[in-house]
Amino acid sequence: MAVDRLLLRPYLLFSITFIGLSSMTNSMNEYDALLKFKSSFTNTNALNSWIPGSSPCTAGPAQWNGVLCYDGIVTGLRLEGFGLSGAIDVSALGAIKGLRTISFYNNSFSGPIPDLSHLGPLRAIYLSSNRFSGAIPSEYFARMESLKKLWLSDNKFTGSLPSSLSNLTKLIELHLENNRFTGTIPNFDIPSLLELNLSNNELEGEIPESLSRFDPSSFAENPNLCGRMLSNKECSENKIDLGTVRNEEDYKKIVTTAVTFVAVIVSLIVLIIVRSKRQLKEDFDKLGEDSAEHNAPVEVHVTSLNKKEMDSAREMESTSSSNRKGGSDSNHRGGRGGAAVPAVAEIVMVNEEKGVFGMPDLMKATAEVLGNGGLGSSYKAVMANGMAVVVKRMRDMSMKGKDQFDAEIRRLGKLKHWNVLTPLAYHYRKEEKLVVSEYVPHGSLLYLLHGDHGSSHVELNWHTRLKIVLGIAKGLGYLHTELSLFDLPHGNLKSSNVLLGPDYEPLIADYGFSPLINPTSVSQAMFAYKTPEATEHNQVTPKSDVYCLGIIILEILTGKFPSQYLNTGKGGIDVVQCVASAISEERETELLDPEISNITSRNLLGQMVRLLHVGAACTMRSPEQRPDTAEVIRRIEEIQVEGGQESSGGSNRAMQVLPSLRDGYADSTPTPLLDENHEVSLREDFGDVSGRRRLRNGDSFAFPIS
Repeated sequence: MAVDRLLLRPYLLFSITFIGLSSMTNSMNEYDALLKFKSSFTNTNALNSWIPGSSPCTAGPAQWNGVLCYDGIVTGLRLEGFGLSGAIDVSALGAIKGLRTISFYNNSFSGPIPDLSHLGPLRAIYLSSNRFSGAIPSEYFARMESLKKLWLSDNKFTGSLPSSLSNLTKLIELHLENNRFTGTIPNFDIPSLLELNLSNNELEGEIPESLSRFDPSSFAENPNLCGRMLSNKECSENKIDLGTVRNEEDYKKIVTTAVTFVAVIVSLIVLIIVRSKRQLKEDFDKLGEDSAEHNAPVEVHVTSLNKKEMDSAREMESTSSSNRKGGSDSNHRGGRGGAAVPAVAEIVMVNEEKGVFGMPDLMKATAEVLGNGGLGSSYKAVMANGMAVVVKRMRDMSMKGKDQFDAEIRRLGKLKHWNVLTPLAYHYRKEEKLVVSEYVPHGSLLYLLHGDHGSSHVELNWHTRLKIVLGIAKGLGYLHTELSLFDLPHGNLKSSNVLLGPDYEPLIADYGFSPLINPTSVSQAMFAYKTPEATEHNQVTPKSDVYCLGIIILEILTGKFPSQYLNTGKGGIDVVQCVASAISEERETELLDPEISNITSRNLLGQMVRLLHVGAACTMRSPEQRPDTAEVIRRIEEIQVEGGQESSGGSNRAMQVLPSLRDGYADSTPTPLLDENHEVSLREDFGDVSGRRRLRNGDSFAFPIS
């Protein structure tokens, strides 16, 4: 018995130690867990706000840097670009029960991927732009059914793609590009997956049919991949397995067959070339006639855009117009027998839903100056086929390369929402950057509120204003979901950047440019940098967009021009201060625009006051006291339902189903003139918009690009 007790003693000590450690983990609160988590890092200067004795979710400047909270509970860690390295203490993360999002984007972590697999409730993981390496275990994601966003790009991962990716049935975004993954792509069929990027790896074999809906760029730079979506790399249906060749005679038969097949193909190619040369002129003329008959838009690349070279390009067009009636392909490659226009400056289409056009179409278009804002000057261009677009000449973007500019504009070109105006195309040169979008004929909300007192202004009744507010909030909520990695998913939200489509449906414009603007100019270019947290602490967050939304809500309800829009602060009305004072003194109805408050229904007046309180909540001085976009939408919808109105999309409109806004980081216009009651002109903030003028070059209209 004594011997048995001696043998059992080590096991008892181990069991007691294990139970003790488990109890410590289970009883560890968020505060202790975060401090333990911090202690595993090196170079923690960015986490100096994580001070023992303080609370992670304290409102205001005392809140711990990089810690995201909701209702006093830690829900996310956003430690992006903090220069962190060392180990990632996953056991400490496991003690944070409300944790749904973790981001270590752009740090210096290395080694194998941390074992996050037992953190089942996680909805978003961002490990991009580190130095993680090695293979990811096949069953790594088997217990992570809640995961919606997974970003592992720009690391050094090797080995096969984990087969357990097929377990992620709620996945929306998957980014594995710029690694060293090998092997075939697992056949995972996830209907919810909207964004996929497996480019620049070492994958091979056939792309699964379940992924054929994605753009070929999702699989680029994998030389050994093939599939029907890759037009020049279809997989062979009759593959020869040399392992089945059992003797030399069979091998010789295969070689002979292959040589004969190649000879036949070469003969056919020679025959086709000979026939093509004979019919070259006839085919080219026929192509020109077909193109002219169908009035197809041409996509042509030109040499340059300065005035001298523009005149030269027009001369070339006038002397060879009969040879340039072919389709875009003939112009793009110089045609069949026609002189090629050197392809240097070009229009790059990122969204072809409204058609395809090229630089010459814009050069020959009728142009009108629309205005000048913080991000650049805007022009309306009406092309020969009647299509109207807005071309914005962007400023203060000279520090970004073409690849980054291309990637960001293409990201924006994929966005699809009823209340978001998606870019159509762009032009990039070092000294010139243009972004092209659809022209919205009703103009901007700014013009409708402060510059137009005609019939459209009369139609701006309470129900229309409520509909506009809800549409703006939904569009902003969509951007906060799709661009959740951005500090400022919009960044420049103001009434001049809200366009009004048919039936006064709002469309948000000028969003998502914050990664492209030069750091020295961003504070002057974007309205979000006029929020209290930006002016006082030089910090911006997605809640800065919420503040800008609040300004628009107060502007719509009061009908007053906000002084916040003006660079000097002179003129206009400080709507934030006025509303705060009115609420404290219970005289909210006095601030409402007389054109909507002059009604007898006390119920409607109550709805207006409730919306005024929503706007006041959005413009609270501390970002932590402001609601997120999901809460704003919920509160506005409650007001709309109370008024018996249909939701802003209408039952007959197919709206895109959006993921929860708590996933990730948070569950151009005609002459806008002020009326006589304002003391300043809008020119101070929006440039010279005192009138439209047509730009003529010689006998034909020309769009001024340089």
